[in-house]
Amino acid sequence: MSGHSKWANIKRKKEKVDAQRGKVFTKLSWDIITAARKDGDIEKNSQLKTVVQKAKEANMPNDNIERAIKRGTGELEGINYEEINYEGYGPGGAAILLEILTENRNRTASEIRHCFNKHGGNMGEAGCVTWMFDKQGIIFVEQISGFDEEDMMLAALDAGAEDLKVEDEVFEIICKAEDLELVESELRKNDIPIVEAQVTMIPQNTIKLEGENAEKMNKLIDVLESHNDVQEVYTNYETED
Repeated sequence: MSGHSKWANIKRKKEKVDAQRGKVFTKLSWDIITAARKDGDIEKNSQLKTVVQKAKEANMPNDNIERAIKRGTGELEGINYEEINYEGYGPGGAAILLEILTENRNRTASEIRHCFNKHGGNMGEAGCVTWMFDKQGIIFVEQISGFDEEDMMLAALDAGAEDLKVEDEVFEIICKAEDLELVESELRKNDIPIVEAQVTMIPQNTIKLEGENAEKMNKLIDVLESHNDVQEVYTNYETED
């Protein structure tokens, strides 16, 4: 969320991984299934290779990875998940964009609407806040990697990135969403230790919340992030914290 750097938000989410490991594995399985639909051969399918690498870094069992690949190639049947976005507004009018992975759209919609209503927000129509965000690729590299800001900027631009920011002792390398895999690959070739790489939604502008609205918004975000079907929560609010 805004109000903290994107990296601070990533670290906060990682602290919840153990409690939500099943949810993490579900998302990774879906990503593997989606990539494997093109080609189940990891050496020939760079997208699949990247996703499998991330699954292994998350300590996803090899059996789970192999099953997901086989489901993607059609060798095994599995649960039919659907990817959808839900949008709405939180306390104080802050925009909220959710990425959902569900096997039951009606159940999930009802539960998410209840979360919004209970915590001072309201669920909106499709497209009501998406236009407020830009889809971008972002790669995190810790500054202790031995590269200074100028060296990292040159390496990032050479790899095809568009910008570099320094936040919380981390380099944030920005690129087009469709270029993320290529930029990440080029950086790794230069032995740059990547901590995290992902496609994300960056708010074009932010709204500042204080007092009761900020407290309610924080609670709403926590509830939404804890929902099993919610994969990502994007918002445009800032706080003094």
